[in-house]
Amino acid sequence: MNIIEAIILGIIQGLSEFIPISSTAHLTLAGHLLDLIDPSHPERWTAFIAVIQLGTLAAVFVYFSNDIKKILNGYFSENIGKNRKAFREQSSYSKLGWLVILGSLPIGFLGLLLKNLIEGEFTKSPFVIATMLIVLALVLLIAEKTASFKKDINKISIKDSLIIGFSQCLALIPGTSRSGATITAGLFLGIKREDAARFSFLLSIPAIFASGLYEFYKSISYINSQDLLIIVIATLVSGIAGYFSIAFLLKFLKTKSTLLFIVYRVILGIVVFLYFM
Repeated sequence: MNIIEAIILGIIQGLSEFIPISSTAHLTLAGHLLDLIDPSHPERWTAFIAVIQLGTLAAVFVYFSNDIKKILNGYFSENIGKNRKAFREQSSYSKLGWLVILGSLPIGFLGLLLKNLIEGEFTKSPFVIATMLIVLALVLLIAEKTASFKKDINKISIKDSLIIGFSQCLALIPGTSRSGATITAGLFLGIKREDAARFSFLLSIPAIFASGLYEFYKSISYINSQDLLIIVIATLVSGIAGYFSIAFLLKFLKTKSTLLFIVYRVILGIVVFLYFM
């Protein structure tokens, strides 16, 4: 991989991580087209994707810095020490901290349980990617048609967070989309589009952080200085692109539905089927 390819992949990662079109799908398809995926070591491509996601994680920290500070301050001040409060008496920010933690447990457990499958050839298959692009598009369409859009982020319950957390596990299948799965679940639960997206982005923090650091640690044994430079460039670019992607989607969902992304997913899925099959 050269620097130009790293920049291209960083842009793809940043733009597609938060928009519900699947960053893993786009990166893996780009990897196939650029002949960057080594069939004998598919786990290295998985590691590359996980590590450059740390750039988009940085974008979440920057964009939601005020919210994250309030969540951390509220959570630690109301759950530790003499001022500890019962959950029902805690502030909305402290409760949000609990919801993110609880919602992150399912993907943490399944991610470790299915580690070998995730790192294997299954998650690099264009057939799997195309199928999931279309399947989630149809499910998202149903969610759009049936959602009540009555709940804001402060009305999300423990049950809601667990359901959204389990939906996030579908992102382990390429072509699904982490944001797509969690936003779809949020819509089914009656959460407003923008608030479903905001919770989705906050929920992504533990999963991306853990998987990124874990895969980076595992890849140290075969990364040389040139590889490290490529990874750093791709990660930085993904962070910049990711920031603008967050801003775009939250503004977009204030007034518009996800129909644009649904149509795009279906078209891309059909194109992938035709091209790779």
